[in-house]
Amino acid sequence: QVQVVESGGGLVQAGESLRLSCAVSGITFSIATVGWYRQVPAKQRELVASISSDDSITLADSVKGRFTISRDNAKNTGYLQMNSLQPEDTAVYYCKAWAFWGQGTQVTVST
Repeated sequence: QVQVVESGGGLVQAGESLRLSCAVSGITFSIATVGWYRQVPAKQRELVASISSDDSITLADSVKGRFTISRDNAKNTGYLQMNSLQPEDTAVYYCKAWAFWGQGTQVTVST
């Protein structure tokens, strides 16, 4: 059974940081692309960042210079480090490992 579990969300003030984690089990994590997406009500889910099995990274323009994505294959875990958070980063953040989605974690950034 595949499990994708996000953690690390919360409420922060503008300018602060959060690190999201994505713990994965049930698949060969090391060969899976890991992606972080976010969604706000009434809008489509959008890609924030992804990291492939060979550590190729894609970042949305809106987060370049502020967010970084990484993975630890020994721990079957992906990470999204979010710095200089802004209110427009408020969303539910989802992790996708290969074709499997987590349940999401809420990130709220106050002014």
